Amino acid sequence: MGAAQDLPLAVVEQRGNLQIISSLSAAAEARGLRLGMPLPDALAMYPDLVTRSRHVPAETNQLAVLGRWAGRFSPWVGESGGDGLMLDITGCAHLFGGEVALLEQVEADCARLGITLRAAIADTPGAAWAMSRYAGRDGAALRPEGHGGDAVDIEARATRSRAARKRQWERGGARPPTAPPPEAAQRIQPAGHGYDVLAPLPLAALRIGPDLVEALSRVGLRRIGDLIGQPRAPLARRFGQPLIRRLDQALGHVHEPVSPERHRPAFSVRLTLPDPIGLEADLLAGIDRMLPRLCDMLRSSGKVPRLIRLEAWRSDGSMQWVAAGLARPAAEPDRIRPLLAMKLAEIEAGFGIDMLRLVAAQIEDPSRAAPPGHPGLTGADGGGNGPALRDPFLAREDLMARLGARLGMEAITRQHPVASHIPEKTAQTLAAAWSEAAPEWTGPGKLRPLRLFRPEMVTPLGPQPDFPRAPPARFRWRGRVLQACGAGERERIAPEWWLEDPLWRSGTRDYWLVLTVSAERLWLFYAHGGAVSGGWFCQGRFA
Repeated sequence: MGAAQDLPLAVVEQRGNLQIISSLSAAAEARGLRLGMPLPDALAMYPDLVTRSRHVPAETNQLAVLGRWAGRFSPWVGESGGDGLMLDITGCAHLFGGEVALLEQVEADCARLGITLRAAIADTPGAAWAMSRYAGRDGAALRPEGHGGDAVDIEARATRSRAARKRQWERGGARPPTAPPPEAAQRIQPAGHGYDVLAPLPLAALRIGPDLVEALSRVGLRRIGDLIGQPRAPLARRFGQPLIRRLDQALGHVHEPVSPERHRPAFSVRLTLPDPIGLEADLLAGIDRMLPRLCDMLRSSGKVPRLIRLEAWRSDGSMQWVAAGLARPAAEPDRIRPLLAMKLAEIEAGFGIDMLRLVAAQIEDPSRAAPPGHPGLTGADGGGNGPALRDPFLAREDLMARLGARLGMEAITRQHPVASHIPEKTAQTLAAAWSEAAPEWTGPGKLRPLRLFRPEMVTPLGPQPDFPRAPPARFRWRGRVLQACGAGERERIAPEWWLEDPLWRSGTRDYWLVLTVSAERLWLFYAHGGAVSGGWFCQGRFA
């Protein structure tokens, strides 16, 4: 076990056409490798590097397990950056003999689990995040790759001679060796000394992106202490408010609470296979055995699934998964099985699948799953003696689920009424799977066009005897000359004075339905003018 831990190990993920190192063991980091390094460069530096492909679902599950374990130290446990845990130990440290004893207990427990970690205790989550990752490391050595110095370093010789003299390591050279601070000082921040601890750390410790770190480094700002003394307004104008917010969070000027993860009961079933499988028929047979058990488990707990995930664990240790979402949550195997069957073609069996797992990834209460009073199933003859027919409501929801499996649930939308008399604001588009149909649609009482678009200029042609009390008899629209042969009643719509809408700065409008000789039904209006000049426009077309 000890020899295996000494092997340099790197976890690699695919980014486009390049394999990038996403995490490293301590042995690999000691050999000069770093996060974000391309795998060919890492192998050139150390050919004996052991690599493994990144498995994001497994990492998420492992972090969730560690979060439940960390609940013994504090009830407030949340994720930190996707690769760590953040604990709010306010009022908890004395139960373990103080902060030092608590940190030693965490490290001892992780050592027994075979986990290496970097931990720190600070006044703020931002400071704890920075100390756990960068305390005791040289900030000058962590500047962006390929950066040859700050703006002063690359100026002309005459300008540099007038600039303030910088120490050799501040110009990009090697920093002279200094005695490292005590280990306790690197792990535990003294109360109220956040500035002293954060000042020597590199800017990457502020949880900002590498592009922003590089931009700051080019103007000579490489450590957090370089930022603290700078005026806030110029920094915000040049580099944006996120930089200022991260700095204030680390120093405690902006509150950043720890959001604990809500631990929900896990509903899943597993099927271990004696021999590896790879055919879709075999996967369907496994689903038929697991799905009724999962639905019975959910019903006995008073829950219904919204999202079902099928995990296929292959014989080489990797895992592939597919998910099927329901437009209306229901614990009925007959409604879930077709959705999973549509996804099986996405699973690559490789050398074979030796374990299947079915997980209810999202669950809801039955009271929220179906609207009250839907009729259910009825007989064909109305008396329940004929063949059962599916309720139209359920058929519509199943159709939405099938379409959502192909296109995505967000692509299926429905219109909902909005309390506004402005034509383009009378309805809003919502995702059909996460919204209820409107029980009634109380419109303005007037006919509205099938297609609405931004107002387009209409040019009246010839004499207009009843202008502007009636639409023009001849007009030019979209480069065509049209002849009107009829018009409906006038409808006057005023802008919403309590809202500022740039499209309604032309004032009150008079609308008409105009029928042309070419059988087009257009929605024309005359704007009386307001903040901008008015005139004739076309805003819609009827079927």
